[in-house]
Amino acid sequence: MKKLTIIASLLMALVALTSCNSGSEGNGGEDTNVTYDIFLCIGQSNMSGFGGVMLEEDKEPIANAYQLDNNGEIIPAAAPLNFFSSVRKKMELQQVNPAFQFAKDVAPKSENPILIVGNARGGTSIHQWQKDASPIVFSQDGNDDPWLWGISVGNLFDEAVRRCKQAMEYGELKGILWHQGGGDSNENASARYLDDLKEFVDDLREELGVGAEVPFIAGELYHGHKNAEYFNPMIQTVGDHIEGCYWVSAEGVTVGPDGIHFDRKGQILFGGRYAVKYLEIVEAQKAATVETEK
Repeated sequence: MKKLTIIASLLMALVALTSCNSGSEGNGGEDTNVTYDIFLCIGQSNMSGFGGVMLEEDKEPIANAYQLDNNGEIIPAAAPLNFFSSVRKKMELQQVNPAFQFAKDVAPKSENPILIVGNARGGTSIHQWQKDASPIVFSQDGNDDPWLWGISVGNLFDEAVRRCKQAMEYGELKGILWHQGGGDSNENASARYLDDLKEFVDDLREELGVGAEVPFIAGELYHGHKNAEYFNPMIQTVGDHIEGCYWVSAEGVTVGPDGIHFDRKGQILFGGRYAVKYLEIVEAQKAATVETEK
C-alpha cells in the first residue's frame, strides 16, 4: 500500500508539471449526471503509442472524448492517450496510439461522450497479462522513468481492471481494444496464443462484470514483421475461438525505422480500422435486437 501511495504521489506531481503535454486540464470534478461510453485500451508498445511521434495538433482535445487520468478523474482526451497508464514505460514512449483515431472517429457517432482508459505497457507477453501474473516492478531495464525504479504496482491484469472499474463509476464499458503479440508471435507461441488469450478475455470480462456483448477487438502485427506469417492468420480466427472477439487488419499500416512499431500515419490508419470495426459491431447488435423484438 505504501508503494502504491508513493507512485500515485509521484505521478500526480509529474502530471502537475507536464499537464501541457496532455493537451488538457482536469475538470476538477466531473459531472456525475453524464453517462460515458467507456473503452479500455490495453496491450503492448503499439497500443502505448511507441513510434507514433506526435505533432502539436495531436495534443488538442478531441471533441466529445475524454480520458481517465491517474487520479481516476475524467479529463478531455488528447494524445498521448496512454500517458496515464499506471504501468506505462517512460514518458517519451507514449505517443499517438490507435485509441487516438478511434476516439476521433467514434466520438461523433456516439450517443454519449466516450471515455478512454489507456493502460498498455510495451514489451509485454500474453503471460504477463494473465490474472495470476507477477506484479510490475519499474526498473532501468524496463525502460521506466528513473524516479519509479524499484517501485512495484499490481500486475497488468489487476491494474487494467482497477482503472476500468474507476471509469465504470461514470458509465458503461462498450469495448476493449487490444494490440499485443510481438513477443508471442513465433510459430510455437502463435500456436498456443488463442488458448492463452481466451483465458485472459474470460477472466477480464468476469472481473469487469460484462459478457460477450462487450466486443474485444484485437489487431494484426505489421505485415512485414518477421513472424507475421504465423501470428496474423491465427489472430484472424479469434472470433471462432472466443465469443464476442474480432480482429482488424494491419495491411498497409506503415512503421518507423525499427520496422516494428507503427509510425504516426500507421497508428492513425490502424486506429481508424478499430473504429470501423466497432461501429460495424454496434450496427449488427442493433439489427439483431430489432430482429429479436419482431
